[in-house]
Amino acid sequence: MSESRKLFNTAKKMIPSGVNSPVRYFEPYPFFTKKANGAYIWDAGNTRYIDFCNGYGALLLGHRRKEIISSVSKQLSKGTLYCTPTESETELSKLIIGNFPSVEKVRLMNTGGEATMTAIRLARGFTKKKKIIKFEGCYHGAHDSVLVKAGSGSAHNGISVSDGGLDEVSKNTLVVGYNDMEDLQKTIRKNKDIAGVIVEPIPANMGLILPEKGFLSDLRKITKENDIPLIFDEVVTGFRVAPGGAQEHFGIEPDITTVAKALGSGFTISAVGGKKEIMDLLSPGGRVYQASTFAGNPISVSAAISSIKTIDKIKNKLYSKLERFNLLFSTALDDVAADMKIPHQVNSTASMLQIFFTDKPVVDYQTSKNANAEKFQKLFRTLLKNKIFIAPSQFEVVFLSDAHTQSDLNKTLDAYHLALKSVKN
Repeated sequence: MSESRKLFNTAKKMIPSGVNSPVRYFEPYPFFTKKANGAYIWDAGNTRYIDFCNGYGALLLGHRRKEIISSVSKQLSKGTLYCTPTESETELSKLIIGNFPSVEKVRLMNTGGEATMTAIRLARGFTKKKKIIKFEGCYHGAHDSVLVKAGSGSAHNGISVSDGGLDEVSKNTLVVGYNDMEDLQKTIRKNKDIAGVIVEPIPANMGLILPEKGFLSDLRKITKENDIPLIFDEVVTGFRVAPGGAQEHFGIEPDITTVAKALGSGFTISAVGGKKEIMDLLSPGGRVYQASTFAGNPISVSAAISSIKTIDKIKNKLYSKLERFNLLFSTALDDVAADMKIPHQVNSTASMLQIFFTDKPVVDYQTSKNANAEKFQKLFRTLLKNKIFIAPSQFEVVFLSDAHTQSDLNKTLDAYHLALKSVKN
């Protein structure tokens, strides 16, 4: 990785900490990427890794999926940015609505953080109330309303509330424990000014956490009983867990939904959707303001249309394959760690999994934080030496893609065997 070390030393002179997102950094320096294709990513020194970071879940179909690249290439010949409406935006909106029954109207934007920020603003505009409830360890982007006891990079770097954030904003964010219905009920009883509840239905930013049986249905019930809009942040789970996201998987309809990542298959795009009476509050027809130069840009829209059409076309084979691979992966990982008598937990669902080095079940942010992060770092470094790339933080997730093969899985399990030996020692 000497080439990456040189590139990193140069980057640090011009880019804060040498990276443009904190989750990309790891000790002693991150590798710099030269190219990617299918299930693989190559560093600056031309070393090939099997990629299980997969754009933090965005690359459900793998790198450079031919249908997406073909669609984008055709659009490039027509232009990159118009800042006027296009027919393709309506086509994409129809595809999203068709996959998410809870969504009656949709507004396109650029990033997951932008989508959750807009979703919260919509909830406040709809209810005329101020407070938002979020769950400890759930990550909804890097804006002030939700950057409170958040997961992902903020958890990895030990930042509970970011410097520079306004206390006047964060004081209106109430944080409760994930999978803790009693805590939620108590918080709702004590506060009459709640504009909405936002949740990752399957948290993937404190490692992978699974909702306990009945938790999400009880969450839907209590928010309805109290006339509180429920926001499902499906930035990660949208299209990845099922074509209709976690809400399809669990049979629950929120009031507002955000999607991103797998929506664009590597291109920058997101969306917020929901009930008509809420969505119609957006400007210019309503008084909830949202705007963006690049929202609905034809390049990203063409990628998203192709992505959804491809997913819908192959969905029966796609999701069954990913679930089968995940079962093989997680079961083998669990068995090897057990044979080595390493205290551990393996959480898995759909095409996502993570191992925690602890003897107690990992069901929320606190139990995730109590896992041995040093052992995880040793695991990560050994995997990297053996040409397997996973996200470098315990608070992220291993993502499978349609591009992974049985051979990739076999090589990866061999590498995990060596990595677990290093953890044991």
